[in-house]
Amino acid sequence: MQIRDLMTNNPACCAPDTPLEEVAGMMLDNDCGMIPIVAGDNTNRPVGTVTDRDIVLRAVAAGENPLDLSANEVMTGNPITIHQNASHQEAMNLMENHQIRRILVIDDNGECVGVLSQADLAIETSEEEVGEVVQHVSQPTGGMGARP
Repeated sequence: MQIRDLMTNNPACCAPDTPLEEVAGMMLDNDCGMIPIVAGDNTNRPVGTVTDRDIVLRAVAAGENPLDLSANEVMTGNPITIHQNASHQEAMNLMENHQIRRILVIDDNGECVGVLSQADLAIETSEEEVGEVVQHVSQPTGGMGARP
């Protein structure tokens, strides 16, 4: 099964200088917990991601006012990506190896065309396969670390 058959197509994306309040609003409007951050040079080339967890840990818990910050100040850079023609097994391996719950899906031009989540995989794959991914992804990592 290929990723393009499982992913959420055309995710809401924003530029690194997008105010964090707007990023959070995009999450609310799109019922999601992660927004891809794209280069903003008239392409959708991914340069990072902002999750709801990033906002809480890198802004609120750090004593910063999220209303004063932009996406690039809390984003995770160098996002893990996978090509839309890759297999679901490749995606599960990436999720396990990098302990991530979502992967940005790219096309031949390296532009973000979708997001694949654990939930997307759970709908279409066996309970055993998804259970293994969830178990590996959920292992403690020692915290979020410093802001990028």
